[in-house]
Amino acid sequence: MAKELPILPSTAQPADAEEAEIHQYSRVFCQKENSPPIRLLIEFLKSRGQTPITPPNMDDSMLDEWAWVQVSLGYDRNRKPIQVVCARDRGTYQDEFDKEKKLFLDLLSTNDDFEAGLVRAFVERSRFVLTTRFAQNDMTDEGYDFNGWILEFYQEQCNGIVQIDNQGFYSPKGDLIVDLSVKIE
Repeated sequence: MAKELPILPSTAQPADAEEAEIHQYSRVFCQKENSPPIRLLIEFLKSRGQTPITPPNMDDSMLDEWAWVQVSLGYDRNRKPIQVVCARDRGTYQDEFDKEKKLFLDLLSTNDDFEAGLVRAFVERSRFVLTTRFAQNDMTDEGYDFNGWILEFYQEQCNGIVQIDNQGFYSPKGDLIVDLSVKIE
C-alpha cells in the first residue's frame, strides 16, 4: 500500500478568490514501472548543489519507501515548498493517473505533427506521472532551478518526458517539441 508522506503546512489561506494563489504544474510521464524512493531524489538534488528541505515530522524510513504518494520539498526556508505527487497506473491515485493520461492523450490527438505522435505514444506507455506544483507568486529563480532538477531526475531515471503547463512537452535536451501554450489573438 502506498504511503502518504507528510506535507509541510502552508501559510494561512486567502480570505477571497482575488488573493488565491496561482499554481504552476509540471509533470513527467514515466515509463519505468516504479518511482524511486525520495532518498534517491534528495541525493540527486544534493549532487546538483541543491539543499532540499524535507518536512520536519518526516520519519527517515519514509525516505526509502518505494510506494510513496506525495511529499513537500523545500528549497528555501522563506519560500513555500514544492508539492511532489506520484500517481501510478495502479493503487492509490490510479484514478488521477488515468485522468491525467486521458487529458494529455486528448490534447495530443488534436496535434497531427510527427513529434506529437511520438509524445502521444510515449504518454500512452507511461506507468506513472510525477507532478510538481508550486505557487508562482512565491517562486524565485532558485526555486525554478530546483523544480527543474526534480523534473530532470525523473526524466533521466524513469524514462520520462517532461510536460509544463502553458508550455508543452520537452525533449530530453530541453527543447520544446510539442507546443501546448495558449494562443491569444
